[in-house]
Amino acid sequence: MKWKIALCVVLAVVLQSSLRKFWEPLAYADLPLIVVVYFALRRDAVQAVVIGTVAGLATDVLSGGLLGANGFSKTLTAYFIAAIITRIMLDNPLLRIPVLAGAAAFDSLVYVLLHRLLDQPATPMAGTLAETGAFRVIWTTVAGTVIAYALDIFFSDTARQRRQFAFRRRIARRGLSRRKY
Repeated sequence: MKWKIALCVVLAVVLQSSLRKFWEPLAYADLPLIVVVYFALRRDAVQAVVIGTVAGLATDVLSGGLLGANGFSKTLTAYFIAAIITRIMLDNPLLRIPVLAGAAAFDSLVYVLLHRLLDQPATPMAGTLAETGAFRVIWTTVAGTVIAYALDIFFSDTARQRRQFAFRRRIARRGLSRRKY
């Protein structure tokens, strides 16, 4: 299981750093953030925070920007979502869409505020910071909806559940056939 998580994080970070070369608008989809949000919604707060830290720092290393800004923003986002998920049940896949949009907006806000606080230039990809933030929220939400569905399939335990249901059915059949009233 841990190798699957590591593979997802590495793949998201590598794709994030290389997809911009193929098509410019793909740079707005924050793939490591999608992975962080997915694992934060699985109700393991410590794992989500660790994944957020690793994914953010790896993104910082490959992007060549302010080291630690993405790490801090993704860690804070993972913690924020994990804190919300303990109070509100968000098991419905449709509820991931507003959570992804809110996480993308929160992550962008923290990232820009860190750059402003440390007096570093936060260069927008679009015309202004507001346009870049809006594009990032839209692209991350759309890509995150598809990627979260793919991650559900990748991390599903349906084979194990099918075996358990088959075992339960066998017990139920035996129990009903042996009863004599």
